[in-house]
Amino acid sequence: MLLRLDLQLFAGEKTEKATPHKQQETRKKGEVAKSPEVASALTLLLCFSFLMIGGKTIFDGCLNIYRQSFQEYLLWDFSIESTQLLFNQLLWEVVKLVAPVFAVVLVSGVIANYVQVGFLFNPEALKIKLEKLNPLEGAKRIFSLRSLVELIKSILKIFLTGGIVYWMIWRQKNELFSIGKLTIWDASRFIGSLTIQIGIVVAISLMVLAAGDYIYQKYEFEKKIRMSKQDILDEYKKMEGDPLIKGKRKAKQRELSMNRMMQDVPRADVVITNPTHFAIAIRYDLETMAAPEVIAKGKDHIALKIKEIAKQHKIVTVENKPLARALFAAVEIGQPIPEELFNAVGEILAFVYYQEGRYKGMMA
Repeated sequence: MLLRLDLQLFAGEKTEKATPHKQQETRKKGEVAKSPEVASALTLLLCFSFLMIGGKTIFDGCLNIYRQSFQEYLLWDFSIESTQLLFNQLLWEVVKLVAPVFAVVLVSGVIANYVQVGFLFNPEALKIKLEKLNPLEGAKRIFSLRSLVELIKSILKIFLTGGIVYWMIWRQKNELFSIGKLTIWDASRFIGSLTIQIGIVVAISLMVLAAGDYIYQKYEFEKKIRMSKQDILDEYKKMEGDPLIKGKRKAKQRELSMNRMMQDVPRADVVITNPTHFAIAIRYDLETMAAPEVIAKGKDHIALKIKEIAKQHKIVTVENKPLARALFAAVEIGQPIPEELFNAVGEILAFVYYQEGRYKGMMA
C-alpha cells in the first residue's frame, strides 16, 4: 500500500520536459520564455548607434529651428492665425527630427521580440484578468524568488552602468577639465562624442547581461511548464482519442506511403492500365523473385500520376481492362501476383521483354 502511494506521488512530480504539444498550447496562451532586458539593451544600442551616424543631422535640424525662430518667427504679427501656423510648422519640424528615433525604437523592439519568441500574436493577452488585482497574489509576487532575482539584476545593472560611466569619464578627465578653453562648437562635439561612446559601451554591456537573463528566463520557463509522467500519459491518451489528431496522422501516413510508392514506379517492368481508372506497376527479377510483384497501384488521379511517371522513364504501358481490375482488387503493394493470374501477367511480361530485346525467363 505504501509502495503504491509512493509510486503515485512520484508520478505526480513535475520532472519531465514539456512535450511539443504542451509547448504549443502554452505558446497559444502567450506564455513564452522572454527577457525584457534584451529589448531594452538592443533599443539602447541601436539608438546610440543611430545617433553616432545621424546625430549631426538632428543637431543641424535643431539649430535650424533655433535660427528660424529668431530670424523669422519673431518678426510675425501676433494673431490666432500666425500662432496656429507657427505651431503647425514647429510641430512638423520636430516630428521630422524625432520620427527616425522612434522608428529605430520600434524596429529594435520588434527584432528583440522576434529573436526571442518568433512571430506571436496573442489576443488573450489583451483580456482583463481580475485575478491580477488580488492583493494576496500581488504580495506573493512581491516576496517571491523571482522578485529577489529581479532586485539583484537591477542592482547589478546600476553598478555595471555606473562603473562604466565613471571609468569612461575618468579616462577623459583631463579633456573635461580643459573644456573651458574650447569653443562652443568643439565643446559640444566633444560632449556629444563622449556621450555616444558611453551609451554604446553601456548598451553592449547590458546586452551581455540580457543574454544571461534570457538564459535564466528560459530555464525558469521550462521548469514552470514541466510535466509529470501522469500528465504525459494523460496527454497521449487524449491525443490518441482526438479524431482531428488521428485524421492528421493518417493523412501524413498516406502521404508518406504515396511518396514511397511513386518513387518505386521507375523500377517497374510494365504498367497495366484500365486504361483511365486503374494503373498497376509490375516488377519481376528472375534471380531474386519467385513471382512478379505489384510495386505500385492506384485509381483515378493516382493512376494518371503512375502513368505519367512511367512515360517519363519510358516504361511500357499495356492496356488490359480485366487484368487491371483483377490485380487492383486482389493484390496489395509489395505482394506477389496470385497463381491464377500468372499466365496473364507472364504473357504481358514476355511481350515487354521481346519489345525491349531482352529475356529474363518466364514462369512455367
